[in-house]
Amino acid sequence: MRFLSDTDYIVIAAYLLVLVGLGFYVRKRASKSIEDYFLGGKRLPWWAMGISGMASYLDMAGTMLIVSFLYMLGPRGLFVEFRGGAVLVLAFMLVWTGKWHYRSRCMTGAEWMEYRFGTNWGGQAARLISAVAVIVTTVGMLAYMIKALGMFMSMFLPYSPAQCALAMIGVATLYTIVSGFYGVVYTDMFQSMIVFSAIVVITFFAALRVSSAEGLASVAFNVTGDARWMSSSLPWHADMPRGYEAYQNLALFALFYFVRNAFIGMSSAGADPRYFGARSERECGTMTMLWTSLMMLRWPMMIGLAVLGLFLVNGLFPDQSVTAQVADVIKTHVQGVSKERWADTLADIQNVPGMFPSQVIGGIQSLLNDDWQTKLHLVSFEGTVNPERIVPAVILLSLPVGFRGFLLIAFIAAALSSFNATVNTTTGYFTRDMYQRHMRPRATNRELIATSYLFTVALVSAGLVLAHNIHSINQIWGWIIMGLGGGLAIPSLLKFYWWRFNGGGFAIGTAVGIAAAIAQSFLRPGLPEWQQFGLVAIVSLIATVLGTYLTEPTDDRVLKHFYETTRPFGLWKPCRDRMDPAARTAMQREHTNDLLAIPFVLCWQVTLFLLPMQLMIRSYAAFRSTLVLFVIGMAGMYWFWYRHLPLRTSPVLQSIAEPVTSHTARGGV
Repeated sequence: MRFLSDTDYIVIAAYLLVLVGLGFYVRKRASKSIEDYFLGGKRLPWWAMGISGMASYLDMAGTMLIVSFLYMLGPRGLFVEFRGGAVLVLAFMLVWTGKWHYRSRCMTGAEWMEYRFGTNWGGQAARLISAVAVIVTTVGMLAYMIKALGMFMSMFLPYSPAQCALAMIGVATLYTIVSGFYGVVYTDMFQSMIVFSAIVVITFFAALRVSSAEGLASVAFNVTGDARWMSSSLPWHADMPRGYEAYQNLALFALFYFVRNAFIGMSSAGADPRYFGARSERECGTMTMLWTSLMMLRWPMMIGLAVLGLFLVNGLFPDQSVTAQVADVIKTHVQGVSKERWADTLADIQNVPGMFPSQVIGGIQSLLNDDWQTKLHLVSFEGTVNPERIVPAVILLSLPVGFRGFLLIAFIAAALSSFNATVNTTTGYFTRDMYQRHMRPRATNRELIATSYLFTVALVSAGLVLAHNIHSINQIWGWIIMGLGGGLAIPSLLKFYWWRFNGGGFAIGTAVGIAAAIAQSFLRPGLPEWQQFGLVAIVSLIATVLGTYLTEPTDDRVLKHFYETTRPFGLWKPCRDRMDPAARTAMQREHTNDLLAIPFVLCWQVTLFLLPMQLMIRSYAAFRSTLVLFVIGMAGMYWFWYRHLPLRTSPVLQSIAEPVTSHTARGGV
């Protein structure tokens, strides 16, 4: 209660009430049918879903994490976020995986498995394990979001991170339960307007602080010790603070992350409900282009927060060795303090200092002086300035009082928009692909909606428990993307590009991959991220290939229908040779354009994110070089992709897709 006025708290409370009100407003429409609840009845416009997609990716946890790397590395922090924060998967979703998933007319990615593998035991096992994989991933994602939300809010409220997260997540769960996918899109649009306004505010204040590139470079060197903080080039080696030493080989990590994202982008990335809910292939493309373009706005805001963080830390800690001394005092005199409970311990020291020995409070006060409670927020377990808390610290200490409550709302909006999209999507997997498919195939619409409500509560509860047992948002994000991602990457990739791959191979490979990722997190929790991915992916690959050849092939009729309606490229010669020559020629022309487009789209996307950051820090020479690459990327993207977007489906290909159009005809639910 020390940092915000009563008006700020009233505005925050009003914002949360509006969210819940929106949820109840669309409740009747969302509960008409299971398709309305999870896909908005396939009636939502592409631009609304594009804005919603951007909002679902612009999360608080990701923003805090990316800002931490930009604070440590400058614009080069973008290359660390090739692992996920740079959303390179959007390039593949834009060019081909989005439209490939759209062509199935399914409702969830798990239901898609029966469309791909049939309704025999292999197809059903693939559908079931796909739903399980999404649920496991979502529990990790929720823990990641909840951990960040607690760390953020506890700097504004006199409560522990766990208490703050519980209150915010309780509100978000309520409106997510009642509103379904309609609520996801409508509240995302409402929250996007708030976030856009915050981007303008933060960018403005950061630009005011940067009087010259030389002055910023000097401050950055004083704070981080990095003489290349202003550079946008990718070095082989980067100096990293304690706790982040694993990222020193920056070029190798960026390359590895890029390859990993290419794997994910080429496989399951398009299984977003927005593609299943789209109205045409053209809308899949235009929606994703808008989605990616809007993501650009995130980067000037984040480099702006990093810049403000540099000036803030430079003023608070002229001698940063004091943070190590503070951490030593706490770890020496507070029994049982661990990295997992570090943020809670700091909150308790600040809010109820009487419960701690006098040596702790006295030692901290002597080191940090009178404003010790303010500075203590930024002390990490390792004894450095905690980069993951730069965002809330900047809002608290670097911005005028009148803007704090507004920006707090903006970041809550970013957190909750990601939360509701993630929960709604995952609930669809459980309700549609587990409960209705295997437990209650004749369940009424009312029963399915009620089941969705109950599962949402259970899912969020599991995320809260996991969040309580992790020590940083970087830790859980690294495991989700690299450990668990390695277990899911191979089966997800092969389902599109290898004709012999079957449901048994997918189910066995995915199950073994999940088990290997979970085992690694317990047995070797400190394993570097690239080793996590490599080890788990190899185990999953072996299980996937063995499972494929030890189980019966996919039924030929199912395989033929999948290939001729989805039209993927890859190892499909037996199916391709059976196609009508005119259809095969049209399909091959489409494949050629898609493959030629992807490097240009990736170039466009990466430079799109770099350009505003370079302008923000006044790195004009780098900006001009990047602009040339941006123009080349955009030109190639237009020539090979945009001008080929269909106004309608090709008559030749449409004639193939028409015979089987419903889920029932495919043998699904």
